[in-house]
Amino acid sequence: MISVKNVSIHFKDRSILENINLEVPSRSALGIIGPSGSGKSVLLKMIAGLIAPSEGSISIESEKVSMLFQKNALFDSFNLLNNLLLPLSETMGIVGDDAYLRSMNMLKAVGLDHAALLFPAEISGGMQKRLGIARALIIEPEVILYDEPTAGLDPITSKSIAELMIDLHDKNKTTLLMVTNDLQRAYQVSDQIAFCTHRGLKVHGSPTEVKNTKDPELHRFIYSSALKMGRQA
Repeated sequence: MISVKNVSIHFKDRSILENINLEVPSRSALGIIGPSGSGKSVLLKMIAGLIAPSEGSISIESEKVSMLFQKNALFDSFNLLNNLLLPLSETMGIVGDDAYLRSMNMLKAVGLDHAALLFPAEISGGMQKRLGIARALIIEPEVILYDEPTAGLDPITSKSIAELMIDLHDKNKTTLLMVTNDLQRAYQVSDQIAFCTHRGLKVHGSPTEVKNTKDPELHRFIYSSALKMGRQA
């Protein structure tokens, strides 16, 4: 369970988020959508403990929390295998043959075992995203936070990354929280969808309920997103 109570955050004189309340049940998958600059990623970083809220409280039942950053935050000077060996050693104290087997099995799970000795610069953007997911999951988190996991990817790669996220979520029984501007992936991955603006955050229900929303602001956002997708097609 993730619980966010009366959370606000301000940077200097600017209010980013005001009075946010949210509960994410264990083993569920929540997608957070909303306009760019509405504070979605800031909320995710507060939940991860990377930024402290100005007001309110955030609690997570599990101490095992992992995060996939929007830019993946890979270790460029390490090959793919060592990108997984390091968090195993530093976070869980696992080294040697056990760490090697765990890392290779995780690379296999995301379809990268054949590229274990390559470096991040030598693989595609989609493969880098898969590596980021593998590194986030290698420490066996109970809660995983995704910040724009399909940003910058083509539609086919984006869909395959979302399918991978769903598969690993189902297998590992994690609690999944995803921030995204990609409505199609939000519909694909999420059990419930929340809409975030500067004025607050509201869970609007299942993907079907969101598609049929009567909320005027959410409806405008969905419509404008559909127009943008049409122009990009």
